[in-house]
Amino acid sequence: MPTPLDPIVSEFASVEEAEAYDQWFREKVRRSMADTRPRVPHDQVMAEIRAKLEAKIKAKERSGS
Repeated sequence: MPTPLDPIVSEFASVEEAEAYDQWFREKVRRSMADTRPRVPHDQVMAEIRAKLEAKIKAKERSGS
C-alpha cells in the first residue's frame, strides 16, 4: 500500500507519487541541459508571445467578438 503524505506538506498523495514525479522532472531537466539546439533568450520568447497575443486581440476586436 502506498505511503500517504500530509496534503499540507506535499502536493502528492503518496511517497511513490512524489518519487515518480521527482524522477520524471530530473530526467526532463537532464534532457534539457543536454540539448544542443541554440538557446532562445527569455526576452525574445516573451516578445514573440506578446506579438501573437496582440494580434489575436486585434483580430477579435475587428470581428466584433
